[in-house]
Amino acid sequence: MRKILLVALLLMAGLGAQAKLSLRHPTGDHMVLQQNAEAAVWGFASPGSAVTVTPSWDGKSYNVKADASGHWTARVKTPAAGYETYTISVSGDGSALTIQDVLVGEVWLASGQSNMEIPLRGFTNCPIEGYNEVITRAPARNKVRMFYARADQSDEPLEEIRLTDGWQGADPNTIPEMSAVGYFFACKLNEVLDIPIGIVAFARGGARVESWLPRATLASYGTEDLTPAGVEKVIFYQRPFQMYNAMEVPLQGYTAHGFIWYQGCSNVGHEDQFVARMSDLVKQWRSDWGDTDCSMPFYMVEIAPYLYSQDNGDSGARLRKAQHDAAKAIPNSGIVCTNDLVAPFEADNIHPCKKEPIGNRLAYIALNREYGFKRVACDSPEATELFKRQATANEINVRIANCPNGIDRIHEIEGLEVCGDDGIWQPVRSIRYNGDTMSITVDEVKDPKAVRYGWADFKPGNIHSVEGLPLVPFNLRLGD
Repeated sequence: MRKILLVALLLMAGLGAQAKLSLRHPTGDHMVLQQNAEAAVWGFASPGSAVTVTPSWDGKSYNVKADASGHWTARVKTPAAGYETYTISVSGDGSALTIQDVLVGEVWLASGQSNMEIPLRGFTNCPIEGYNEVITRAPARNKVRMFYARADQSDEPLEEIRLTDGWQGADPNTIPEMSAVGYFFACKLNEVLDIPIGIVAFARGGARVESWLPRATLASYGTEDLTPAGVEKVIFYQRPFQMYNAMEVPLQGYTAHGFIWYQGCSNVGHEDQFVARMSDLVKQWRSDWGDTDCSMPFYMVEIAPYLYSQDNGDSGARLRKAQHDAAKAIPNSGIVCTNDLVAPFEADNIHPCKKEPIGNRLAYIALNREYGFKRVACDSPEATELFKRQATANEINVRIANCPNGIDRIHEIEGLEVCGDDGIWQPVRSIRYNGDTMSITVDEVKDPKAVRYGWADFKPGNIHSVEGLPLVPFNLRLGD
């Protein structure tokens, strides 16, 4: 009898050791779940095995089965956001576990390339402004949390994020490793909404739009060499589809409110393709999250001024224009301007240090459009028309939208230029502004024909709306 009992115990121990129940990122301790939603809680188990998920906020059990690949997903109904922490019990496949310290709040997904990836500690010779002041603010472990997936690539789609420390609450030890833009965005939302904010950050420095699209979509373009040899020839951080496979696929469907996106530098010089491919990316990602009606907002960041060429050409300006065109073409989208957020010494630094204003401006769009704070200004002033009045041949006028209360300066202007038929651009230092019209007169240009603002790889501007939002770069010519 003792031998039988021993054998039985050994068999039970063996079964326990072989149990495959586990969690799949971002599900895990300290996670933030989207409020008032059927939020995904997921993991792995033996194919066909039953799994029960029970959150502590209501004690309701959700019974699911692992599919043929061993994946299981429970859609748990979450309460309204708050700072109370919860647990979630998971049992099945001969095992049990408990997810600790769960918050319910607003969840956003943050992706793109290095200016979204860059953490608060910065990169070598690329600091984030105010580092010490920022990380020593009052700890906000239950106010802002981030799941930060470090850069990864794969030839084939992955089922799990491979490089991460999991969810981290904000304090002086963890903030330095958080995406700076994602962190500042979350802080502003938390400050206004007074609920927990969770950021799932997954960005890759140098990545192109094509890096974040699936192979099948790229194949339909007919312009990408997707053979192993062709992919190998591309510099590793710009390779097609590999970031999509390694970082987007494993996160598909983690319940969130929307996306913030900072990318474009690696597509400079290909602005003719950008709008269509960016539109495809947003459509694909929304589909990957089961968003059939464009309800998940997608907010982008304009690439910063930077010397993409030694002669300070306009390839960067043309890509910025394509970004704004994409934001207009993509439903439920928006973009923030960054042309005022660099200093002259940063002309050759593709990672300028002012990241808090970018995070704030992204939050302004979300607060206005998603959370009902209509008094929060979120749309930058934008030039819409160039025209001349018959009586003033030496004056030219620019119609400005999104600027109902006027601008912040009419003197000491930077970044604004005018030219005549000779094509010689002259700087504009002073203007007149009435209603919605900027009027320009420069002695050197007797018959002005074109006006441009911030139109170069690196030409920072300093014109804002009264509310503090920067004028969008433009290049307008009479008759266009």
